[in-house]
Amino acid sequence: MLMRYQKTPIQSSLSRMMDEFFNGGLSELENQKLMATQPSVNVIENEDSFLVEVAAPGLKKDDFNLTVEDEMLIISGERKEESENKEGSFTKREFNYSSFTRSFQLPEICKSEDISASYNEGVLTLTIPKKEEAKKQAPKKISIK
Repeated sequence: MLMRYQKTPIQSSLSRMMDEFFNGGLSELENQKLMATQPSVNVIENEDSFLVEVAAPGLKKDDFNLTVEDEMLIISGERKEESENKEGSFTKREFNYSSFTRSFQLPEICKSEDISASYNEGVLTLTIPKKEEAKKQAPKKISIK
C-alpha cells in the first residue's frame, strides 16, 4: 500500500516561512521573474585581484553604469529599443525596455579606486585589485642558526 505524506498545518506554515526567508519574501513566480531579469555573475578570486564576470548578452558597453559608493560596487544596465513601421495609413510602434542592478559589498582588501572593466562578446568583466598587504606573500625561507 502506498502512503502519502501530508503536511500538518504547522509544517505547512513553517515551510511557507522558510520559503519566504530564502526567497526574500517573494512568491515563486516573482522569484523566477527576478532571476530572469538579473544577469548571472561569476566572482573569481586570485592572488592579486577579484574578477567579476557579468553575463549580459545583447547590451553594448554604453548600456552599463558602474559605480562604487561607500565600498559598494553597483553594476547596472539599461537598454531601450523603439521601432516604427508604417504601412499605408497604419503605423506600428513598439517599445522595449529592460534594466537591472546588482550590488556587491567590496571587502576591505580591495583597491576600489583601481577597478577596471571591459566588455567583450556579451560578458562584462571587472578586475578589482587587492591591496598590497592583502596579497598572498611568497613563502619566506627561515634559516636555522
